[in-house]
Amino acid sequence: MSKLKLPTTLLKCATALTLTAAALCAHASADKPGDGVKVTPIFPSIAEERFRGEIAMQGLRDLGYNVQEPKETEYGVMMMALGNGDADFTVHLWDKLHAKFYQQAGGDDVMVKAGDIMPGVLQGYLIDKKTADAYHIKYLTDLKKPEIAKLFDTDGDGKADMTGCNPGWGCELIIDHHMKAYDLGKTVKVNQGSYFALMADTITRYKEGKPILYFTWVPQWIATVLVEDKDVVWLEVPKTDLPDGNNDVDTMYKGKNLGFAVDKIEAVLNKDFAKKNPAALKFLSVMQISTADESAQNLKMQEGEKKPADITRHAKEWIAAHRQQYDAWLQAARAAK
Repeated sequence: MSKLKLPTTLLKCATALTLTAAALCAHASADKPGDGVKVTPIFPSIAEERFRGEIAMQGLRDLGYNVQEPKETEYGVMMMALGNGDADFTVHLWDKLHAKFYQQAGGDDVMVKAGDIMPGVLQGYLIDKKTADAYHIKYLTDLKKPEIAKLFDTDGDGKADMTGCNPGWGCELIIDHHMKAYDLGKTVKVNQGSYFALMADTITRYKEGKPILYFTWVPQWIATVLVEDKDVVWLEVPKTDLPDGNNDVDTMYKGKNLGFAVDKIEAVLNKDFAKKNPAALKFLSVMQISTADESAQNLKMQEGEKKPADITRHAKEWIAAHRQQYDAWLQAARAAK
């Protein structure tokens, strides 16, 4: 039986179509290097920190990854999950603050830190400026004086009431250490629970003209409601004293020693996932947003735009406003090999 011979023109057309299809497939693959790969994010359960996660997830979707619904937990458990491969990435590791959690979960042996998602983040203690000026309060250790501590007493026990952070957060360890290191246990009581609920009460007290004392961090919306050097002032510590004994870190901000490391927030990936997915690793290495942008978004949440759909919309609006920068991140990720 003789083979069917196609006309030369038809053969050329068929060859051209095949090459075109191959080129299209290659382009699609280059454009979507994560096509079909499942990615499991893991974030803290703090809604105010979801914004940067939404931007990260959208970037990975644009690279073709099948991004799953994020897991939510506390920071220490988050690191354990990443180390064990139960999740693939987060954009929520404070480099200094969460160092213990990172090391306990296996550190660099099982995870990869990938760039600075947000540089220049701060933590510390603040009081209202009116009380600070009236009583010449500059240092956290001024609260050792019973007459100063009583100014911030909200429950009548004679101790200053400080709004602290949630149990399980990295700041809890440092605040507990500071209370002992600066001998404040007899005059200061740290109130813990739901941080933002406690801060709502703190802000109400301020609006009523009463003295306030609280721990906070930047970025987040509180800094836009209680404005530094207008409504409140940072308290200094006499010397740096941190739980891990690494007291050579930078704790200075505008000439004041805040007692907490001036920090940065990093992306962290499971090491095996990072090796297999250079595009995801690259994107999370170059992605960066400012503390001012996250604080502004957090204020929108405080003003009522706090549903998950609102936060997703905020992220898309941020991407639209920073399109050139965002596209450069995607381009860098697509070029990664």
